[in-house]
Amino acid sequence: MNVSNSTLSLTVADVDASRDFLCTHLGYEVAMADDGFASLTREDAAVDIVLLRKGTEVLPAEQRDREAGGLILALTVIDIDAEEARLRAAGAPITMPLREEPWGERLFQMTDPNGVVIQLVEWAVPGHSAEPNADTAVHVITPAAEHVTVSPNATMTGLAAPSRGGTELSTWTVGMDAGATGPEHSVTREQVWTVTAGALEVTCDGHTHKVLAGQSLILPPGLVRRIHAPERAEAHVSMRSDGVASVPGTEGTRELPWAR
Repeated sequence: MNVSNSTLSLTVADVDASRDFLCTHLGYEVAMADDGFASLTREDAAVDIVLLRKGTEVLPAEQRDREAGGLILALTVIDIDAEEARLRAAGAPITMPLREEPWGERLFQMTDPNGVVIQLVEWAVPGHSAEPNADTAVHVITPAAEHVTVSPNATMTGLAAPSRGGTELSTWTVGMDAGATGPEHSVTREQVWTVTAGALEVTCDGHTHKVLAGQSLILPPGLVRRIHAPERAEAHVSMRSDGVASVPGTEGTRELPWAR
């Protein structure tokens, strides 16, 4: 089976109320709509949502009077503290305050006007329980071909990451040919770049910093940067493993495959 997309269909009494709630507070957009129907989507990995009015004849007769109850729409997010503060400030009905479970899950809940429970989740230790197995706490990682990502400007080789035994940090190497320049972008987590060969020029806020072999550069989270290699260069990069990138002038965020 090859699944190309995922959609959650909810039967509610007031389609417009749930549509407005999801668009206002959770960034959904209307893809299609008609009387008693709305199809909502986002550009990221969030599940698409279809809203159907209770009693609509497009449903089988035995399903028409059922409503979305006992259901939780759970969305995994980054920086759950900021999301909770944003939603409180916007007046969203937070019906379960932010809390952390012993296994590392941080979450809070809202309830929309039709009683649909929306839960935002962040893992304190991405991809792992709070208590690691002592037999697997130490990992030796060997770079492999399947961990290499080649872009038009650089080659990234993933080392430590949640998919390769890490819990908190991701590390990778970057190789850039002479004259290569990466796209302008920012990342949600602090990064530490240590140049191991050649030199890199990193431009931020109109200032260019040249980093030579043996030197390290700390890039704060959210700082827009552009990286250029005036000569063939290699670097080692480390970052908290849940960092994602964004490009100025575009919507949404992008995962870093070599760091996942």
